[in-house]
Parts: sequence; C-alpha cells; structure tokens
Amino acid sequence: MKQYIVDAFTDKVFSGNPAAVCVMEKWPDDAVMQNIAIENNLSETAFAVKEGEAYHLRWFTPGGEVELCGHATLATAYVITRFYEPEKNSIAFDTLSGRLTVEKQNDMLMMDFPSFKLQPVPVTEKMLQALGVKPVEAYFGADMVCVLQNEEDVRNVKPNQELIRQMDGVCLHITALGTDYDCVTRSFAPKCNVAEDPVCGRGHCHVIPYWAAKTGKKEFTAYQSSARGGVLYCSYAGERTVLRGKAVLYAEAEIYV
Repeated sequence: MKQYIVDAFTDKVFSGNPAAVCVMEKWPDDAVMQNIAIENNLSETAFAVKEGEAYHLRWFTPGGEVELCGHATLATAYVITRFYEPEKNSIAFDTLSGRLTVEKQNDMLMMDFPSFKLQPVPVTEKMLQALGVKPVEAYFGADMVCVLQNEEDVRNVKPNQELIRQMDGVCLHITALGTDYDCVTRSFAPKCNVAEDPVCGRGHCHVIPYWAAKTGKKEFTAYQSSARGGVLYCSYAGERTVLRGKAVLYAEAEIYV
C-alpha cells in the first residue's frame, strides 16, 4: 500500500499538521486501518477509495475513527490532485460528515465544511484546573470550546490531559482574539490519544462560527498556536465554514500489510 505524509496548513515541512494519506483501490479491514494509524502515531491517517466520481474518505486517529478532520482532508486532496488526478481542480469526498468538496485556488486548497452549532455552557472549576486559567466563556458543539481573555493566555496554557479527557466532546479548543492574526487557537484531543493537534480544521469549524457571531466579520486569518504552528484562511457562511490552506509533501512510503 502506498502512503504519503503531507504537512497541511503550511508551505514548509516540519510545520503545520502532518497527516498520512493512503489512496486505495479497495478497503482493507477496519482493524488494519486502525493499526496503521497507531503505527504512524500522527493525529490522523486518512484512507480514500474512489467510488464513482467521488472518493469515500475515512479518518483514523491513534485512538479510533472520527467523523470529521480538516487537515487530513486537505492532505488527501493534495495527494490526489498531485499524484492521481492532476487534471482535476475539484475533488468530492463522501464522509461521515456528508459530502465535502475541496477546490484548487491558486496555491491553496479550499475546503467546504459544516459549521458546528455552539451552545453556551457554564465555565466550571474543572476547566480552570485543566487549563490553569479561567475561561471567560465556554461553548459546546461536537467539541468543547473555551474562550480565553487574550492571546498570551492561549499560548501559555499547560493543559492537564486527564482533566480534559473527562470533559464532554471529542476535543477541547481554546481560543482568543489575536494581534497578528484575527484569532489564535489550540486544540487538545486526549480521547483520540492526541495530546495536542498541531493545526485543527475541525476546531476552526467551531471557533470561526463563534468569532463571526462575536465580531460580525465573515473573513478570518486564523493561527493555530501549537509548537509547529499553522495558518488557516477562513470564511464563515452560516451552516458552512470554508477553510483555505497550503500543503507540502514530506514523505512517500510503501506499507507492507
């Protein structure tokens, strides 16, 4: 099986979010895909099979399959348009989150994703203990979102992974308004055996709807303030959130299974 590793939401290797991508003719067993994801030990391994004009796309973390992943979708579109169908300017993916489309846009790839609906929830003592700083607001969609006072608070958080594991949702995203960027965010996913996701497209389908409602803006340049860092160019369109980003190839490999 051919595998590519792509750094997503960046234009240089060793930054952004690395995803492994396997484009296959038929599906292996789920256990094989899960073991490959565990072996890779990246936040996501994506598996795609062409079915008709679209691709069926699945995402596996080391802790299990998830229903939506941004950076691995971007990485998969990058691989398909570079190595499999370079003549295509648009790729459709059928996923657990419905039909997702990715289009070439100059030197970036543009992804049309669902927006998560956020409900306000109380700020709790557990959130304070988990982050070491008290959020000013908290919301829940599919993941938990904690809004912090400022960018420095986001950058300085030293998360308690066990307390985050006890929270509702798949991931925890912390966010604040930025100075050089419209917003800064970090994402933690210990339930998926991912301590911190380097750049999280899924997270921005939570935080961009929040910041759009808060600021009245529709266009955002967002920064994921992880150790690797990454930039996302985001547009809020109500029920959809559009994410744009770059990607770069890190490695090609053969998997023997």
